[in-house]
Amino acid sequence: MGPEKAGTTRRGPGRRTAVPWLLLGLWVAVLAAVGPFAAKLADVQHDRAVDYLPASADSTQVAKIEDRLPGGEATQLVLVYHRDGGLRAADRATAARQVAAITRANPLTDTPEAVPSRDGGTLMYAVASTAPGSDEKKRDAFVNDVRDVARGTDGMSVDVGGPGALATDAGEVYNSLGGPLLYTTVAVVAVLLILIYRSPLLWLVPLAVAGVADYLSMGVAYGLHQAFGTSVSGQSSGVMTILVFGAGTDYALLVISRYREELRRVERPYDAMKEALRGCGPAVLASSGTVAAGLLCLLAADLNSSRAMGPTGTVGVLCALLAMLTLLPAVLVLLGRRVFWPLVPAYGTEPKQRRNLFAAMGTSAGRRPLVVLASGAVLLGALALGALNLPGPLKQQDSFAHRPDSVAAMETLARAYPGQGTQPITVIAPTGRADTALAAVRGHAGVASAERGRSGGGWTEISVIARGAPQSAAETATIKALRADLDGSYVGGPSAQQIDLQDTNARDRLVVVPLVLASVLLILVLLLRSLVAPLMLVAAVIAVWGAALGIGGLVFGPLFGFAGTDPGLGLLSFVFLVALGVDYGIFLMHRMREESLSGAEPAAAALTALRTTGGVIASAGLVLAATFAVLTNMGLLQLVELGFVISVGVLLDTFLVRTYLVTSASVALGRKVWWPGGLSRKPETEAAGQQEPVPVG
Repeated sequence: MGPEKAGTTRRGPGRRTAVPWLLLGLWVAVLAAVGPFAAKLADVQHDRAVDYLPASADSTQVAKIEDRLPGGEATQLVLVYHRDGGLRAADRATAARQVAAITRANPLTDTPEAVPSRDGGTLMYAVASTAPGSDEKKRDAFVNDVRDVARGTDGMSVDVGGPGALATDAGEVYNSLGGPLLYTTVAVVAVLLILIYRSPLLWLVPLAVAGVADYLSMGVAYGLHQAFGTSVSGQSSGVMTILVFGAGTDYALLVISRYREELRRVERPYDAMKEALRGCGPAVLASSGTVAAGLLCLLAADLNSSRAMGPTGTVGVLCALLAMLTLLPAVLVLLGRRVFWPLVPAYGTEPKQRRNLFAAMGTSAGRRPLVVLASGAVLLGALALGALNLPGPLKQQDSFAHRPDSVAAMETLARAYPGQGTQPITVIAPTGRADTALAAVRGHAGVASAERGRSGGGWTEISVIARGAPQSAAETATIKALRADLDGSYVGGPSAQQIDLQDTNARDRLVVVPLVLASVLLILVLLLRSLVAPLMLVAAVIAVWGAALGIGGLVFGPLFGFAGTDPGLGLLSFVFLVALGVDYGIFLMHRMREESLSGAEPAAAALTALRTTGGVIASAGLVLAATFAVLTNMGLLQLVELGFVISVGVLLDTFLVRTYLVTSASVALGRKVWWPGGLSRKPETEAAGQQEPVPVG
């Protein structure tokens, strides 16, 4: 029985053994309870347009009313027959036979009519059915049945496009996210942990605990859906998995790093873990609190897809926090020191003194802090200018990383019918005023044709074809004019949905961004007991966000060839980069505060904090950036763009902002960084004797 760290209460061996086993048993019971629910999360995941649209927009109301019309939501397709050089008589006969077969096999709303292109090379058939209704599986089956029948022959291509086909192709991408996203994330995190720990066993522990947290989050997310009706989409569930593994591994790295330190000072693993949690627990709690608070601000968003990400993302972060502060410590204590083999931290020893890269970087930042700070600010500002080069709004058909059949159909239509509408705009008018609305629509200069459709529940459907091509300036002007002229009616459809997405994202940025900044700033003030340090950290992450978006603007179009930028990229990347980026600031500033409370001078406290936390912050940043980078391998450009911007932002934050800018600013400000707290006005000798408790955030 060797000596213990001063102030550590000695406990009997029974308690040291019982507590970890008790925690392990509780986790087994919890997993057994949530297991049946976790498996059901995929069953309540929906990726229909209404699950992503703005809650109060015209296009959302159209989608909801169509669900209540006879037959439910209509699945609209466009069959595109094309031959370079012109269709032959046999081609037209084949197209007629195939369309007749589709009509016999499926209850269609109307008999499809052939619409030839002016050059004679393309035939277009509009096909719509209400048989699938709002059931996504039935919709996909209908689309695939049509694709099975509509097949090309000897030089004639046949593509199935339209809103229904686009939705099916997007659904296939989202449905494929679960397995590949999880496996790729686990593989990436495993490789990084092996490189970080250089141990054949240690890397397995945080990875396994993160897997447990992910399973728990799935069960809790399903429970929230059942209890409160929170929506679950492929996007939100995918991001939840990323957050569990990314943020959870970050917390694990901090806990394990502090635990390793304490094992050299404290004999028993149980007591060493208590000291480690006492030291890093407040920072981990505050870190997860900022992420959760930032994500919950998304509940104020009007866009369904953004609002859904708030609770599911928060569930992921909190489940990761719970696992890393209870299950991870219990497993590590039970495994003892041998889990670190071959680099076992022996009691009473000092770690090998190696050249510390972060100490060298901190020293260079400390010599000329104002020069370093100004240079970094200029660099970030210059990079942020690249955001001016971001491509315009992403069109629906351009949102796929790989070109599916539905996109091929839309591209063929755009070439064959230039300047002509090829997908319907849906107007929902009160049945009592349907004739008046139909006449007004037909009389509009931007409308090529309009037909009355289904009626039910006091509403009547009008299908409109604009003269302008889909999502062109002319079609957009037509949709906005119809909305202005048709009082009491709603105007929706795929193109209208894209307009609403852009408008609502602009509105949500004005509402959510201030909420995120205020909530994160409040948590930092409570943790650090200062105003200057929190403002400095928030300013740093805003600069990182701007620079990351700027880098996206420099590469999305010119290098990657992306045709547009997702309208939600700015808001979602801001929420994630601010909430997650502040994590590393918390790790650094919390350790700096500890050093200041123990009597270190301000400059020395900043450099010591960087030297002791730089390695773990760098490791955590690499893991988090790598997990979000997994999204760049997914099949939808909105996920690719989001993953790229967040990954780049995390790397900038980790290796430039935290290392150089925050450290140099702290050195330049001295004790003023803690203003108006006690550390800002008390001399170091008094701070050394101060018994102020470490705040818990």
